[in-house]
Amino acid sequence: MGIASAGRSEPRKTAGPRSKKCVAAGLGRSKMGSTMASSVTNPDVAAATGVVAAPDPLSMGAVLRIPVMRRLWYAQIVSVFGDFLALFAVISVLTFKLAATPQQVTGIQIAYLLPIAILGILAGVFVDRWPTKPTMVASDSLRAGLVLLLLVSTRVWQFYAVLAAISVISSFFAPAQGVAVRSAVPMHGLRSANALMQQAMFGSRIIGPTLAALLVANFGARVCYLADSASFVASALLIASLPFVAGTTAAPQDASGASTANEARSGLRKVIDDMQQGIGFIVGHAGLLFVIVAMAAAMFVLGCFGPLIAVYVRDSVHASTRIFGLASGLIGLGMFGGIHLLTVAGKRIPNNVLVYGGLGGIAVGLVILTALTAIWSTMLGTFVIGLAVSGIIIPAQTMIQQETPAALMGRVGSTMMSAIFTAQIGGLVLSGILADRIGVRHVFAVCAGLLAVLVVAGRLWMEPRGTEAAVAG
Repeated sequence: MGIASAGRSEPRKTAGPRSKKCVAAGLGRSKMGSTMASSVTNPDVAAATGVVAAPDPLSMGAVLRIPVMRRLWYAQIVSVFGDFLALFAVISVLTFKLAATPQQVTGIQIAYLLPIAILGILAGVFVDRWPTKPTMVASDSLRAGLVLLLLVSTRVWQFYAVLAAISVISSFFAPAQGVAVRSAVPMHGLRSANALMQQAMFGSRIIGPTLAALLVANFGARVCYLADSASFVASALLIASLPFVAGTTAAPQDASGASTANEARSGLRKVIDDMQQGIGFIVGHAGLLFVIVAMAAAMFVLGCFGPLIAVYVRDSVHASTRIFGLASGLIGLGMFGGIHLLTVAGKRIPNNVLVYGGLGGIAVGLVILTALTAIWSTMLGTFVIGLAVSGIIIPAQTMIQQETPAALMGRVGSTMMSAIFTAQIGGLVLSGILADRIGVRHVFAVCAGLLAVLVVAGRLWMEPRGTEAAVAG
């Protein structure tokens, strides 16, 4: 089935010959820019070359006027906000009630990230096969029930188990949501659509901890768990109300009416082949591979940065917990501000340029933290890092949606999730080890250097050349 949007239905999601043709075509585009290079914004150039001029990018307000997108956004706000309430309530219970060690508290994040990192690629295969709406509604409904298990959890391992189970279901929901957004919004509105979805995430990151702390202090953690469960129910109801058009996911048949060779293969063989198909498309598309690596690099740095910023404030800045709280909040504020900057001032900046700027911006923020240890420089560095992260996430998601054939959206989106969650876990695990050996400021310096190398690699690897450059000319 597909989401109806301006008379369009979701493209058929099959793994048959048609999909393979799409993949073969995608593999031929080994440089980034096929989407941007295939359209010309200058009317004179368009008239001379016969290329259709690209429409103006849609604003966030215009995207929200699309009914399907508006409801998806409402569902995102409700469910993400509930997630942050529950997560911070769990951390509060482990820290202050169960007297958990720092490693056990860090384990909460790993318990949630690890299943998505492991199952991400596999989940995308099924998302490409299953109808989008039932997948999303079922995921929200299951998570609403799983959250309630937190009410009876009294030991650390029980909290780990519940969060891991929720994460398993989330590994199916997130790529399905990406498919829904791609189906609901025209190509020239995808950047604003992704900005809106991330706006809900970053806004909840800013407000969630404070509100969760107030609720836990006054009413207990149970209220946060119930609120999260209710938020999943509300999200499921909003998604269930979306208009869908009947479609088919049956495997296509050849001219003689016989079933394709895909149907003759075993179920496991089909799954493995579908996974290889998605990975092969990414590897063969240098631009997509680069932005996924860029996203993973950014998440690795944030994974290192998160646990170490408190130590940095204590040992290098010699400041109080209040300064640590302000510095952490400025990361979220920078992300939130970066979204608006992208949609207002960055509408016509190519996605690859924004990714370069995001990587470079994170490196600049880390250099500030490495070279200076004043309170004002700490605030500036953390804000710059948050601002730059949004310059990677939004363009990378947009490019993946624009460059990926509809039949592969689930696999490519879930592979990206698997990469960035794996990188974030790596940052969490390695941050303490590296800091013990070389010091926190040197860890920041090393991360800045790696990002600078990645920018140079992107310039050499990602730029359109030959005929693509001529068309973009």
